[in-house]
Amino acid sequence: MLLRFSIENWMSFQSKATFSLISTRERQHGERIPKVSKYNIGILPIAAVYGGNASGKTNLFKALDFVKKLVVTGTQLHTSMSVEPFKLGSKHQHDQPSRFEFELLIDENIYAFNFSIIRNRIVEEKLVKVLGSSEKILYHRENGEPNFDDSLKKDKPLEFAFKGTRDNQLFLTNSVSQKIENFKPIYDWFNDTLELIAPDSRFEAFEHFLNEDHHLYAKMNRLIPLLDTGIVHLRGEEIPFENLPIPKVLETKLKEELAEGVTVRLTAPSINERVIVTRKNGELISKKLVTDHLNADGIKIKFEMRQESDGSKRVIDLLPAFLEMSALNSKKVYVIDEVDRSLHTLLIRRLLEAYLSTCSAESRSQLLFTTHNVLMMDQDFLRRDEMWITERDSKGASSLLSFSEYKDVRNDKDLKKSYLQGRLGGIPHILLNDSSLQGKE
Repeated sequence: MLLRFSIENWMSFQSKATFSLISTRERQHGERIPKVSKYNIGILPIAAVYGGNASGKTNLFKALDFVKKLVVTGTQLHTSMSVEPFKLGSKHQHDQPSRFEFELLIDENIYAFNFSIIRNRIVEEKLVKVLGSSEKILYHRENGEPNFDDSLKKDKPLEFAFKGTRDNQLFLTNSVSQKIENFKPIYDWFNDTLELIAPDSRFEAFEHFLNEDHHLYAKMNRLIPLLDTGIVHLRGEEIPFENLPIPKVLETKLKEELAEGVTVRLTAPSINERVIVTRKNGELISKKLVTDHLNADGIKIKFEMRQESDGSKRVIDLLPAFLEMSALNSKKVYVIDEVDRSLHTLLIRRLLEAYLSTCSAESRSQLLFTTHNVLMMDQDFLRRDEMWITERDSKGASSLLSFSEYKDVRNDKDLKKSYLQGRLGGIPHILLNDSSLQGKE
């Protein structure tokens, strides 16, 4: 689970901003808060981030996406990293490192992982294991030294891996690539646990709808008719590989390099479908996602994905995520930018309510999302510490604040009204008027 996440000198965030999912003394909805007795803390299973356009909401999402790619994929030799420091400050600050800090719960242990970075090198990197009232620094990469914990100083493979870590690469990433297991749980959290869904992205889990053997297939197809999209069934339809509208280079690459039993998703711009390709018994098998609707006579009629509305496509993208989060023993952490994009307010609220109904003291999944939907700004639905505001000041710098930090936000306060009146911040400052539209001075 994600406990805290901080960024500094990143995109619109000039000063350090911290997003915390450790529960406060708030009493509402306490029955759904996961508890960690070892550390005597509760962890929020959900958090909503509000704010005006360009206030910084999406930049939080982009920061998480940047870190995940840096940890999981790593870097290439002699390449710069796509760091985006705050541009509107002084030149001195623009040259300063961007900093990222995480506190994670992994297998009931808390780890603190942070690093500072400029375009061509990692300035500092640190991994700490929190031991209740104390902590154990596993390594602290600084000034070219690993500064290992005493228990790791005589670990020769670990020392060898550190010496082989390039300036533009995280030691965490390189150690795992060298098959060293010491820090793999932290790497696995970014690789396997953290899932990010952008507003215009095709969520990769759509392939679950193509595989009748997948454990979620039947459940998804039981739920999809209940969501008022007109779809009664989703399934995979096999199509000849040669008929795929893909570039010749990609076609050749798949024929030559795709291994037996391996499945890939195709994301070429020329494909306006959700398609996978698998090599089976030496042959390339292609499947695309199609939907079934009922006509006036109750007969199933096939629809191509390009014939579905944006809202239906968004439901198809999000439904597997909600089912995975809600599954027993799930440890998934989903971050969804613009969760309600193309979806009706009541539909997304029902999905969120269904997820929250599965949360308890023992659950370990989480959902973080950005939204403009003030109808979900409801204390009967979300706690004050589960609602956050991003706001941009006159200098273009973003800040981040939880409703629980406002002294006058009582548990009986109408948050929607206060928010829209501008008393909580996070709304656009619009200077446009009639004369502006008419071109008058």
